[in-house]
This record gives sequence, structure tokens and C-alpha cells, in this order.
Amino acid sequence: MRILITGAGRAIGAATATELTRAGHEVVATARDLSLLEDLDVAQRLPLDVTDRASVAAALDAAGDLDAVVNNAARNGKGPLESYPIDHIEDIFATNVFGMLRVVQPLLPAWRRRGSGVIVNVSSIQGRVATPLDGAYSASKYALESFSETLHYELGHFGIRVAIIEPGYTAPGMKAGDRVVGHPAYTELWEQWEHTDRVVAGPSGRPGPDTVAAAIRAAVEDPDTPLRVPVGEDAAMVLGARSSLGDAEFEVTMRAVLGATW
Repeated sequence: MRILITGAGRAIGAATATELTRAGHEVVATARDLSLLEDLDVAQRLPLDVTDRASVAAALDAAGDLDAVVNNAARNGKGPLESYPIDHIEDIFATNVFGMLRVVQPLLPAWRRRGSGVIVNVSSIQGRVATPLDGAYSASKYALESFSETLHYELGHFGIRVAIIEPGYTAPGMKAGDRVVGHPAYTELWEQWEHTDRVVAGPSGRPGPDTVAAAIRAAVEDPDTPLRVPVGEDAAMVLGARSSLGDAEFEVTMRAVLGATW
């Protein structure tokens, strides 16, 4: 299969490019900074800014016919919503949500006519469970999941598959985004929440991106892949609890696990 990956310059994207190449696929690796792709063993490297329609058009034209796309490009940012700048939130949505649509929409007419194609969208555990100080990122992943589910219903009729990958805490992660500390009233919240991922990930720490890359490869190759694929023990634990507990029960449970009193 010929597969285009967005955000292939680091972490999950780079690991996925390596995983798919080893599996015998033709990988088109893309990133805004082409230099990040130099060490990847792939069929093609292309510059791509998913927030720029012209950049998307140029990359898709250069990539040629594709069998699948992995939408991995993402931005994050941290801070209390009371003071988090709206324009920063718009930038996060421009990449994490609308970037996916900019890449996918031009592909769909040809895929619909031929009756095949695979869309793998890299979401997050935070696409199902919102957390303090990550409101903008989490909201973007919720939106990505909503669009992905709609695409699943709309496109399955035409033989086009959609899979949502939901990693838990993964190391190394994406490039650090904007950090807006906000009012001093939130200092205690920052202190309590800074290290919660260590509690969730356990003593062995965050798993590497290879586990997520393997899940993405399986989603590309296996037509029986479910719509949502949690990746990692923490994702399975948190999402399992979220689906089986009511809002109040889940909040009490997670506060107890994390030792959060805020």
C-alpha cells in the first residue's frame, strides 16, 4: 500500500513511518520541516503544512495515488481556560481538526469511485476524557473523534475504512506547545496535575511510540479493525472506567487514583 503520514518528523509519526516501511509499504512521509524527515527510510519525503490548503494540494499532487493516509500532525498547549488565548485554541484546531479534513477531502472522490481507502486518525485518550489544563488540546481531539465517527458512517458504504487510534501517555511525545500559566489562583492545580501521567503510566514510565506505530500498522492492514483502538495499558484502564462509570463515579475514582484534591 502507498500510505501518506502527516507529522512524520518525530515521535509517533516517525515510528509509524519506520513500522510501515518495514512491513513492506510505500511510505510518503510529510512534515512542515523537511529536515526532520532526513533520517527516515521511506519511499518519499514531502513538505506539508496541514493548515495551508496550497501546501496540502502540492503534497497530495506530488504523492500521487494513495491507498491510505495516517493523520498524525498535531499541536498541543496547556493552561487554564480562563485565560487561554482564543487564537491559540484556533491554531490547535487548525492543525488537529481542520488539518485532517484538508488532507482527507481531496482524496475522497477518487477513493469513493474505486471503492477503497483507509483513513487512520491519531487521536488521544484525551479525545474521550478531558483533563484540567489541557482543555484546548482535549477539545480538538474530541472534535477529531466526532469528525472521524461521521466519516466512518458516511464512507463505509463506499468501502472506505476509518480508524481512530487513542494512545495513552506516550514518550517521547509531540513538540511542546504553548504553555499559558494563567492567574496565580491556579498554582495549586498546576502543582497537582504536573505529574499525574507518572501515576497513570506506572513505575516503568511512558511507553515508547513503537507500540502506537504497531497499532496504526494493524489498523491500516486489517479490515476488521474497530472504529476506536485504545493503545497502552493506561488508555485501556482510563477508557474502560470512563465507559462503565457515570460522570460522578468516574470523577471520584480518578481523583482517588491520582491523589487530586483540586
